[in-house]
Amino acid sequence: MPSQITSKQWLTLLCVQLCTILFGVTVTSVAVILPQIKGALSATQDQVAWILTLNLVATAAATPLTGWLASKLGWRRLMIGSVLGFTGASVACGTATSLETLLVFRVIQGALGAPIFPMGQAIILAKFERRLHPMAIMMWGVGGVMGPILGPTFGGLVADTLDWRWSFFMILPLGLAACVPTVLALGDEERGTARRFDFVGFVFIAVAIGSLQLMFDRGQRLDWFESPEIIVESALAAGCLYLFFAHAGTSRAPLFEAATLQDRNFVLGVGFALVMGMLQFTPMVLFPPLLQDLRGYPESIVGYLIAMRGVGNFLSFLVVAPLTRWNPQATLAAGLLIQAGAAAWMGVLDMNMTFEQVLWTNLLHGFGFGLAYTPMTVLAFSTLEPRLLTQGNAIFSLLRMLGSSLFIAVTLVVFVRSAAEAHASLVTFITLFDARSLSLWIQRFGDLGTPLLHARLVEEIRRQAAMIGYINAFNLLAIVPALIAPAVLFFRLKR
Repeated sequence: MPSQITSKQWLTLLCVQLCTILFGVTVTSVAVILPQIKGALSATQDQVAWILTLNLVATAAATPLTGWLASKLGWRRLMIGSVLGFTGASVACGTATSLETLLVFRVIQGALGAPIFPMGQAIILAKFERRLHPMAIMMWGVGGVMGPILGPTFGGLVADTLDWRWSFFMILPLGLAACVPTVLALGDEERGTARRFDFVGFVFIAVAIGSLQLMFDRGQRLDWFESPEIIVESALAAGCLYLFFAHAGTSRAPLFEAATLQDRNFVLGVGFALVMGMLQFTPMVLFPPLLQDLRGYPESIVGYLIAMRGVGNFLSFLVVAPLTRWNPQATLAAGLLIQAGAAAWMGVLDMNMTFEQVLWTNLLHGFGFGLAYTPMTVLAFSTLEPRLLTQGNAIFSLLRMLGSSLFIAVTLVVFVRSAAEAHASLVTFITLFDARSLSLWIQRFGDLGTPLLHARLVEEIRRQAAMIGYINAFNLLAIVPALIAPAVLFFRLKR
């Protein structure tokens, strides 16, 4: 099979792999250094999560531009511009002196880097025949998973040795290196085929995405629909989403062609992409603060453990291509159920979790993700017209990024509420009228009324309540793929 690939296709694979590695390294390295940024910039847990979620929102909001930009600029100009802009914004993130400044640079970074992933996938699908798609996507994925391996590993080491800022600065040489094969491999494909840009449709979908994300991010702090801000944001999200679909149905040149959303497999595929987005980054947000706050692990060790997701992705590529050719539906379902099982395992961890347990749960979750991604992509694009590939990949990436950002916000809401309820419940068990509940603490830290005993009790209750919050978040992560797995039967197979 590899002999059927030309030297030009190999160069194209290298180009797309390096650009995807650049994107993956940046996203995953940031996940590891969030606790250090939290302390350096005096942010709360939900505020520091914006560093990841606002970047994903900006990426999702700008992704619909990919098809139009590709047809206006061509593949080479668009990819080089995105890579250089993304790299420059990454360096700017390292210079930020406040949370607000960092968030602005992260939004710019997400918007400028939005075309990288959908363009990469569209190029692979366009440059290879359909019968080679499982192998080509798998080979592209081998490079793609290097980001989740290298990002946490080097991000954690750099943050541990130097400072969190250098995790952003290290993106510069990688971004410049990615430009070299891009210049050599890509040409002006699609340039000059641009339709009239649907600015109205773009504004509607961008406002809907931004409002929806803000509603989920700020709802917990503002007591949800008791707040006028949340009511306005929810109304904007619902109203703009309705207007987007109404406009798309009446416009002569909508942002997305109707033929794209009339393909049954593709519509099902983007639904699965939304779910896969939910599963992709959430463990990377939950595990670093859990391991550092509750277990005291340094950034370097946390980086190694999070990198196990990437190792699991890599291992899945040893079997995913032949399994996808054999039965893509079964392979997709198996990948989803493995992720559900790994998340359920995370949900039974406790305060005494071992290094090995964290390693194996992340590796297994990453293996399931890699096993599900290739058949999902093959099924989604198996019946889509070739001329719609770039536009289809923009929608595909939009839903995947939207799923990531929204689900991170939802899981953080579950974590915060569960931890608060658990804290209130645990406090009721600590009482002066039950000496047995305090006897071990008195033996170790002194008599009742001493400051040390009181401080240790308060800290232990906080830690146990936080662990309960994490467990509930992991259980939610297990439920989602288990519920969606049976829907693979609705795909229409095309041999």
